Amino acid sequence: MTDPDPPADTPSADGPDTAGGAGTRHLIVYIDGASSGNPGPCGCAAIITDASGDTLVERARAFGPATNNVAEYQGLILGLQAAAELRPTHLTVRSDSELLVRQMAGEYKIRAPHLKPLYRQARDLLKPFESVEIEHIPRTLNKDADALAAKALEKARAVDAGLPPEARKKPRTKTFRLK
Repeated sequence: MTDPDPPADTPSADGPDTAGGAGTRHLIVYIDGASSGNPGPCGCAAIITDASGDTLVERARAFGPATNNVAEYQGLILGLQAAAELRPTHLTVRSDSELLVRQMAGEYKIRAPHLKPLYRQARDLLKPFESVEIEHIPRTLNKDADALAAKALEKARAVDAGLPPEARKKPRTKTFRLK
C-alpha cells in the first residue's frame, strides 16, 4: 500500500521546492511582528513557502507586552524554528523590518539591551542551515505575514483587555520640570 499525499505543512522531497542544484531544497520565510503600543500586546507570524511560492507552513504567536522590534525578532525566531523542522539546505528570510534585517546582516549595531538576547537566539537558529539570505522587502510584498501577525495581535489584545488594570504593563514616562 502506498502512502497518501504528505500533510499540507510538509514539503515533498521530490517537489518543485528545489533550487541551486540537485537535492538542494530552497525555502523562503516571510516574517512579521506587530505591537499595539510600545510596549503593548504583540503578535508575530512566519509563513514558509517553497521556491515556487506554494505555502508550506503558517505559524503565528500572541504575546506581550513588548515593543514592535521585539515582535519582529519573535517573528524571525518563530520562522527559523519552523524552517528547521523542514530541514532545507538554503533559506531566504524576507522581512519588511529594515532594522531587523540590517542588524542580522551586521550592518547596524544592536544598542537596545532587550534585543541582544533575541539577536543571539536568532543567530544560533541560523547554524543548521548551509546558507541563509536575509532580505528587506517592501511591506506590500509581505501582506500575508502582516495579516497573520495582525490576527495574533488581536488575540494578544483580547487577553490584555481581560487583565485587571494593575496587571497591565504601563509604558514608562518621564516627567521634566521646565525652568
